[in-house]
Amino acid sequence: MDLGAGGFSEEQFREAFAELQQPALSGADWELLVETFGISIYRLLDQQTGLYEYKVFGFLEDCSPDLLADVFMDLDYRKQWDQYVKELYEKECNGEAAVYWEVKYPFPMSNRDRRELDHEGQKIHVILAQSTSMPQFPEKSGVIRVKQYKQSLAIQSDGKRGSKVFMYYFDNPGGQIPSWLINWAAKKGVPNFLKDMTKACQNYHKKT
Repeated sequence: MDLGAGGFSEEQFREAFAELQQPALSGADWELLVETFGISIYRLLDQQTGLYEYKVFGFLEDCSPDLLADVFMDLDYRKQWDQYVKELYEKECNGEAAVYWEVKYPFPMSNRDRRELDHEGQKIHVILAQSTSMPQFPEKSGVIRVKQYKQSLAIQSDGKRGSKVFMYYFDNPGGQIPSWLINWAAKKGVPNFLKDMTKACQNYHKKT
């Protein structure tokens, strides 16, 4: 398997892109959690952890793909609009960029990568992130380090002024946090995150 920057394979980028074109919900017990503002959020119970994986499909009006990708990747701006962020910065480790996240809800440090794909002449943004462990980021006393985290985001134009999006999300903070509390936080957090990101796009001015 050919791994690129951040330890992601070409196949992983293609899988996120494929879900943007055709949601993969069959063959598993994905259940519709909520539909709101043109977005559908599905969840699937992970039997091993008792936690849910999430898939998000839909459209974000008035947020172009380029703008949405920039807002998602701009860490300095993220600290202004993402209500869950407590500490967030990027650092080069062993020749690769790693991101440290500390939020009000347990969160990981992660590798991430952004790639632009072409589909029938249309640009597709695909952003991948996953938890990682590096000695340059030692664990802090009193802060839970997430061991399992994975997120995918694929974006393309909706043919108008907005974006068609697909997002996959799963994290397992471990520790002594009850699974019901983690699931409740994610159920509230995913819709709130999308709402905040849409508002952030409307207020974003690209730095030059």
